[in-house]
Amino acid sequence: MYFFLARFAKSPKNTCINFVTMNYLSVEALTKSYDDKQLFNSITFGLDQGQKAALVGVNGCGKSTLLKVIAGVEVPDSGVVSFRKGLKVAILRQHPEFNEEEKISEAIFTEDKEVLNLIRDYELAVLKTEKNPTNAPDLNPLIEKMDALNAWEYEHQIKTLLGKLGLYNLEQKMRDLSGGQRKRVALAQALVTNPDFLILDEPTNHLDLEVIEWLENYLAAQNLTLLMVTHDRYFLDRVTNEILEIENGDLYRYRGNYSHFLEKKAERQEMEAATVSKAKNLLKTELEWMRRQPKARGTKAKYRIDAFHDLKETANKGTSTSQMEVNLKGERQGKKILELEHVSKSYGGTPLIKDFSYVFKRKERVGIIGPNGVGKSTFLNILSQKIESDEGKINTGLTTKFGFYTQDETIFDPNKKVLDIVKEVAEYIKLDSGSEITASQLLNQFLFPPKMQHNFVGKLSGGEKRRLQLLRVLMANPNFLILDEPTNDLDIMTLNVLEDYLQNFSGCLMIVSHDRYFMDRLVDHLFVFKGNGVIKDFPGNYSDYRNEVGLSYTENSDKKSEAKVSHKKEAKSDGKKLGYNEQRELKELDKTIPKLEAQKNELHESLNHETEYEKLQSISEEIKKVEEELEEKEMRWLELSELL
Repeated sequence: MYFFLARFAKSPKNTCINFVTMNYLSVEALTKSYDDKQLFNSITFGLDQGQKAALVGVNGCGKSTLLKVIAGVEVPDSGVVSFRKGLKVAILRQHPEFNEEEKISEAIFTEDKEVLNLIRDYELAVLKTEKNPTNAPDLNPLIEKMDALNAWEYEHQIKTLLGKLGLYNLEQKMRDLSGGQRKRVALAQALVTNPDFLILDEPTNHLDLEVIEWLENYLAAQNLTLLMVTHDRYFLDRVTNEILEIENGDLYRYRGNYSHFLEKKAERQEMEAATVSKAKNLLKTELEWMRRQPKARGTKAKYRIDAFHDLKETANKGTSTSQMEVNLKGERQGKKILELEHVSKSYGGTPLIKDFSYVFKRKERVGIIGPNGVGKSTFLNILSQKIESDEGKINTGLTTKFGFYTQDETIFDPNKKVLDIVKEVAEYIKLDSGSEITASQLLNQFLFPPKMQHNFVGKLSGGEKRRLQLLRVLMANPNFLILDEPTNDLDIMTLNVLEDYLQNFSGCLMIVSHDRYFMDRLVDHLFVFKGNGVIKDFPGNYSDYRNEVGLSYTENSDKKSEAKVSHKKEAKSDGKKLGYNEQRELKELDKTIPKLEAQKNELHESLNHETEYEKLQSISEEIKKVEEELEEKEMRWLELSELL
């Protein structure tokens, strides 16, 4: 994680940059290459205050690299990046790195800022007081400092933020945290500083679905400038008001959210196709003219020669754009697929699966949801018989063939060539048409052209390694696919192709994913992990479930913890029954809260379709007011409910 104060850099001579009022970022003629691969070439764009932009493009096109260059983590080959003077910029890296011996509090409050350090010390002192009241530290000096610096409102904001991210034990060591917990710490580290400009690289990876929804609403409502890379299409649609696409080294800019981008990109591709077709026809005429000229003569019109080369470039434009193909064969399934009888599993005395039975049928499409740590990955490992259950039986059909795509990136030998990695599994692979292709041909279908096939694996991007991992799973022709977080690090185009393949997949499909769009498109029902070993079968996709249950896990858990705090503060009211006026108030709150929720959702929707800065600011302020009122009403509802 990096924080820095940005400054204006001098623009190149003879370059005119039109800075709009409240321009926060200007990128001018930026170019970057790795080895012999050019990622982007002389791209130029800017972002104003309040704009929320996302970078999209295929894996390996340079999205993460561009974020690093803008953040100052990497140096461009040429070009200028400049921020408005005095801006506070925060970046969330795709794979955050921490000192493993640090406590959460030390990892979050990294910036040397007096108020932040004071809030950290105060929160830790309160935590020690709650744990050991008889040996509690003296809070009075800290309280006096908090008063002097007017830090109470800021402390409340930070405490709310940490609560929403599920970070309560600030003394826990980083080495003891899971991947999802580490990502939440990194998010907190970026957000507690109240940045003016926020750079996020895959912010939704490894997060619970409920935390993603909270983050989505938070970023949409905040009056900050945002530049991010994410493959989460719902997140893109609801947070962004601008899409920046990197394609073949060029940058294309689209005002509006992700849905708008899809429409405009289709229009652009149609126009480009028409231009290329016209250029090819003209190229034939020009080619004939070039060939008719005597080679010895130097009198060819120079402008005709230049025009010929320009036409050639236009005619060839876009021909290199390719799309991943997935047409692999799946083994046929018999009548018996997989049967679970009274399966149970515990770790350290904590039940993860308790007396679960289920009979899988052909073409089952199951999604698995639930908070981190409730046993989802354990369940998948039991199904694929990587680990054994404590109790119960698992009967697998004779024809059932598992394919398991794990959320942990497969560790390939970085010194092996891409082609050799695939040949380790098979040199010839069956397609659904019945024909066979070579390992090299299959790699080509998965967007690994011949030149890249002979590269070392260590040179691949994170997304390219994940695509290679997916290829190795599918080429084994499984008929029961288990996908554990398959969308991490894959680009949107690859996800679209994978979704099309999985929709027509003839075997069973089981998915654990934080990508709500991916889940909605592919699953028919859900296994909902409730915790304490309880698994419920819900008929419908993720959006159906969210509409059914209303509040998310995170919101419920936050309210429970807040209710406990409120209950301690109001201990004197224990045992008191609700009076007539309080009963009326509770009924009124039952009506008011849903209305405020609906109002908040409408404001978020209007925010996604607005591009003017003043209106964006006005809507954001209104959202903040509604959320404050909603929080107040919910807290009062909880107090009355506790009494009831």
